[in-house]
Amino acid sequence: QVQLVESGGGLVQAGGSLTLSCVLPGRTLGNYAMGWFRQGPGKEREFVAAKRWPATVTYYADSVKGRFTISRDSAKNTVYLQMNSLKPEDTAVYYCAARSRAGSYNPRGEYEYDYWGQGTQVTVSS
Repeated sequence: QVQLVESGGGLVQAGGSLTLSCVLPGRTLGNYAMGWFRQGPGKEREFVAAKRWPATVTYYADSVKGRFTISRDSAKNTVYLQMNSLKPEDTAVYYCAARSRAGSYNPRGEYEYDYWGQGTQVTVSS
């Protein structure tokens, strides 16, 4: 069973920043398309950001565009989600996801991803 490992969540005031990290132990992330999703209190899980390197196209939910950035450090085999200007509505459990299959896909679709992490809680206070 392949398991992603997220970290970096916590409590932050509105307007603050957090950086989430995602590692896929024993695997090279360069072979995967990566995505971030989140699930807020009483809500369904929703798409946040995605990218398949080395492609230049990056996908973001409208609600986070301009505030969140997905990136990768190949040397550390880690994918990041930099979150700036956080709002109380960003409060959620954030999940990292990886897709191992080649070919075209819908980066916003949960069903497109093969592996998931356990999630990390992000709480933004007003």
